[in-house]
Amino acid sequence: MRRVVVTGMGAITPIGLNVEEYWEGLREGRLGFGEITQFDATQFKVKLAASVKGFDARDYMDAKSAKRMELFSQYAVAASKEAMEQSGLDMAAEDPYRVGCAIGSGVGSLQAMEREHARLLERGPGRINPLFVPLMITNMAAGNVSIQFGLKGKSLNVVTACTTGNNCIGEAFRTIQAGDADVMLAGGTESAITPTGIGGFTALTALSDSRDAARCSIPFDKDRNGFVMGEGAGVLVLEELGHAKRRGARILAELAGYGSTSDAFHITSPAEDGMGAAMAMRYAMKDAGVAPEDISYVNAHGTSTHHNDLFETRAIKEAFGEHAYKLKINSTKSMIGHLLGAAGAVEAIACILQMRHGYIHATMGLRESEEELDLNYMKGQGAEEELNHALTNSLGFGGHNASLLFQKYQEDE
Repeated sequence: MRRVVVTGMGAITPIGLNVEEYWEGLREGRLGFGEITQFDATQFKVKLAASVKGFDARDYMDAKSAKRMELFSQYAVAASKEAMEQSGLDMAAEDPYRVGCAIGSGVGSLQAMEREHARLLERGPGRINPLFVPLMITNMAAGNVSIQFGLKGKSLNVVTACTTGNNCIGEAFRTIQAGDADVMLAGGTESAITPTGIGGFTALTALSDSRDAARCSIPFDKDRNGFVMGEGAGVLVLEELGHAKRRGARILAELAGYGSTSDAFHITSPAEDGMGAAMAMRYAMKDAGVAPEDISYVNAHGTSTHHNDLFETRAIKEAFGEHAYKLKINSTKSMIGHLLGAAGAVEAIACILQMRHGYIHATMGLRESEEELDLNYMKGQGAEEELNHALTNSLGFGGHNASLLFQKYQEDE
């Protein structure tokens, strides 16, 4: 089986506009939460979000290209640019049909939908922007990245709600393993801090209504009451090992396992026994050829909703048995909120950074868990620890589960 390695990473997050800033924020326990500024939230129950700060698309692309992209696509291009530069990939030296893209978005552009719907009602159908559809649709993140960087290989947009990022990375992994590409840019992107985005998730009772930035996203805490909407993008450059070695690329990590399942249970709630998520973790470990006892760290989906954190805890116990009590588990969402379709991608980057730096970040805001939540969720502070493996989970509305297993790269003996 062809081995797949990571040679580049790019991130746009609420705590940093590049991978270095993102890592500094994770290590410091920086919180990305603040008052919603994208619109007047006076009438909204939810007041806080995890917004990207200081982003200017013209720092990453020309002004004409930026005008033809909505924010979720701009984030994807920006993260891809950083990932490409870190990887050192020279498209002039590559067969472009062997370099592909799998970058998804959970909802696409709600901004475009809201803007053009208002124009329809106020000015009639003849005044709808001719570019409305290509601005709005979710596949345009992958489309724009492919156009910007000349990627002519397989171009995918796997949309599985909050599992989108993990599934895009996983399917890109399989694409390279199968020999359909040598390099894939893979990840997720999202920008849904809009009236309908916040209003819709609030109506679903999924969002925290806390006004306290230090206590709004508190995964595994007994007082958790919903997630905080985040935004941003994460992109990995995945590469077939031989291809990476031939061009002298620096290898950051190896993607060794991928598992994906469906709960087939409920449109919003994970399965109560956690079996779907547990099987995704088991499949990822089996795919990588490692035993549960080989794993010491799990990056949890950890949304800070009552059901997710409880049922994911059950899933971890099901997948790992007694070894679950020896794991260190954290939730990156405690600092950056929930980036929906981008969540799995930015959390995959967090896993690789923690492996490379030998440090597991804290789950911020966590004070006390209820009785059944009795695992080590990295309350209070992080820990220096050498990691050989990192398992990361994503669980999405509709019952989607996906787990990725990264490991330190080692040459064949």
